[in-house]
Amino acid sequence: MSSISQTSIAQARTFLFVPGNRPDRFVKALQTGADAVVFDLEDAVGLADKAQARVEIATAWPTLQQHGVPLVVRTNSVTTELGQQDIAWAKTLPGEFSLLLPKAESADALAEVHAQLPQVQLIPIIESARGYVEVQQLAAAPGVCRLALGHLDFMADTGIQCSEGEPELSPVRFAMTMATRLSNLAPAIDGVTTALQDGEQLRIDVQRALRFGFGGKLCIHPKQVDGVHQAMLPSAEELDWATRVVAADASAGGSAVQVDGKMVDQPVVLQARRFLARAR
Repeated sequence: MSSISQTSIAQARTFLFVPGNRPDRFVKALQTGADAVVFDLEDAVGLADKAQARVEIATAWPTLQQHGVPLVVRTNSVTTELGQQDIAWAKTLPGEFSLLLPKAESADALAEVHAQLPQVQLIPIIESARGYVEVQQLAAAPGVCRLALGHLDFMADTGIQCSEGEPELSPVRFAMTMATRLSNLAPAIDGVTTALQDGEQLRIDVQRALRFGFGGKLCIHPKQVDGVHQAMLPSAEELDWATRVVAADASAGGSAVQVDGKMVDQPVVLQARRFLARAR
């Protein structure tokens, strides 16, 4: 699966949610600059509106595809009847899209989705203790492109109460990064920031995600998109350091070299290249 749209999902920094029963917001979401837009059938849509939300998305689908923004659908849990209805409906959607799969706990369930939609990239959301325990198996399931964290549901499931900085969730973020690396997935996607008016909190949350090796973030308001993009850019100092490290390594021709009085070896060069990739 090497299309432009699918490659973009692997590289996307921002995934902006839009309720599936709010067609008036569909095109607006696609025009925000978000790297991907998630048409939600789960939490943002009440039980009585689930079927109509599918109709609204399918009706708008040809227009949505014309915007050149990767399209994602968040289904209901695929272990529920609603989720199975979502998967059956998704099989009727033409073109390329990805599925964001909530309450992911079973690699077998992901494999069943992949068997029905082999062309669709899957993004399971880790939202429970069971999902945490099974995270390596989920990451290795066929069709999975990235992992995402649903930390609010995770806290609700486990009874965890987070203090400032969310150190209580460090184990699950670390486990997701390890599972991502072991299965050679694209960097994981961090959960939402609920403080819609607090740009500084958004920046802090993005910086924490980057420190854990995450490469994307779920967004629940259009104004968060640019804030995430800006927070993911390396600082001027980091960019200058990375540029000099890569240049010194290239000129050394494989020999040992120092930058700012410190030895530069391949792990340091890799870190520098990651800074430069974020800048691009």
